[in-house]
Amino acid sequence: MTESDPGETHDGPHGYISNKDAYLKRLRRIEGQARGLQGMVTDDKYCIDILTQISAMTSALESVALGLLDDHLNHCVLHAAMAGGAEAEAKMTEASAAIARLVRS
Repeated sequence: MTESDPGETHDGPHGYISNKDAYLKRLRRIEGQARGLQGMVTDDKYCIDILTQISAMTSALESVALGLLDDHLNHCVLHAAMAGGAEAEAKMTEASAAIARLVRS
């Protein structure tokens, strides 16, 4: 991946590229939720209301993460698996580690 073209790797575009606009829209909405949470704390809102919003934001982030993981498996990992060899093993290891991080979070 180069700095000049973050959507490319040495083996082509990332799997999420066709959903990029949708992901960006969702992430901007999550960004707005985070600003809303800051405002709630600033305004001394009821703690249960803040926790409810944190839960909603967490669910939204998990949804984005699962979508990206699905895209990664169906594009990057699948293409590497079809090619075989060390690249396939590396992509499988990478995907397993990503899944483990999501499960722990």
